[in-house]
Amino acid sequence: MLKVYRGELLHFLADPAKVALEDSYQYIEDGLLIIKDGLIEQVGEAADLLPTLDETIDVTHYENGLIMPGFIDTHVHYPQTEMIASFGEQLLEWLENYTFPFEDQFSDLEHGKKVAEFFLTQLVEAGTTTALVFGTVHKESVEAFFTVAQQKKLRMICGKVLMDQNCPEYLSDTAQTGYDDSKALIEKWHKTDRLQYAITPRFAPTCSKAQLNKAGELLAEYPDVYLHTHLSENINEIAWVEELFPHDDGYLDVYDKSQLLGRRSVFAHGVHLHDKECQRLGETDSAIAFCPSSNLFLGSGLFNLKQAQQFDVNVGMGTDIGAGTTFSMLSTLNEGYKTQQLRGDILSPFQSFYLATLGGAIALDLEGTIGNFTKGAEADFIVLDYHATPLMDRRVQHSKNISEKLFILSMLGDERHVKATHIMGERV
Repeated sequence: MLKVYRGELLHFLADPAKVALEDSYQYIEDGLLIIKDGLIEQVGEAADLLPTLDETIDVTHYENGLIMPGFIDTHVHYPQTEMIASFGEQLLEWLENYTFPFEDQFSDLEHGKKVAEFFLTQLVEAGTTTALVFGTVHKESVEAFFTVAQQKKLRMICGKVLMDQNCPEYLSDTAQTGYDDSKALIEKWHKTDRLQYAITPRFAPTCSKAQLNKAGELLAEYPDVYLHTHLSENINEIAWVEELFPHDDGYLDVYDKSQLLGRRSVFAHGVHLHDKECQRLGETDSAIAFCPSSNLFLGSGLFNLKQAQQFDVNVGMGTDIGAGTTFSMLSTLNEGYKTQQLRGDILSPFQSFYLATLGGAIALDLEGTIGNFTKGAEADFIVLDYHATPLMDRRVQHSKNISEKLFILSMLGDERHVKATHIMGERV
């Protein structure tokens, strides 16, 4: 059964930082997106493709908007939804005062389901169709999340937090129980429908060497699951890691010694990385989740995108709710642009939207599955509305090309500008 959508179309074919700009994307002013059984069948000019269609097929025409792949959030905490915008503090104090007490509630499966329902609805309304998500230390938090994500037919990745030191007793597991619980969750949920599992050590300070080594064992046993953790977010955190792991050569090396780097390893933040750490991330095909909203909110610093690009590190965007202050990837791109301005670097609108779509897919090792309109990819896509607010409507009238429109969307846009979100071709 075919579903056909017509309108202004944009998707990325490659990283604009690596190839000639015109080779990095496909933009069609009046395009057709043809979907068969939830997968992309064809994309092209409406004038070329319309005559090839059976005249009984309905064509949904989205006017005054931009059809593009759904946004991909490479780092977010669903249990922190209800503590977003908690005032004050930097990372370590903020965790202790706000995060940990909130996460305690997730031993209750029903509570987890309620929050997951709200969280996933917010994501989809903001145009995000795939996310790499932290649970809590409770197995129930992941059960709840996957149960709701499965009902919504979403492609989601989640994992149970591993944390056996420097944390409240009520949120602590052990190296062995963390391993056992994670293994049981992998066996039950990984690759069930569109769900995938991520082994999730919170960050080096809350994990003993034994626990990190157990996470490495698990990754060796299940090489197609993900590894999701935090890295070099905050100066005090980095100093603490050096104190806790004096025999390792820096923060990344703590993870590296436990065999946690690789093609499906995603490290959130990476704000304060040395060149040799970036080199190692690049060599191992590991990825960084760039979380500008959160980095600004907690005063963590300004991510060096240019450095990551120089060492060929895969990078995706992350909202990092609840230190991040928005579900909207458009608002997150706004913050990302400003962080690079403050560094004296330029983040082009093409690079921004690449990072939020195909860049995220590559960071998650899902290129060809999501992130663009390649034939056979899953048809998760959104329609962005240029006229959702009077200010954007007025500003867009003075834009001359797609580059300007993208920049306006990323500066003035938020969830109000997402006119429609489609999952596997179906509008949700």
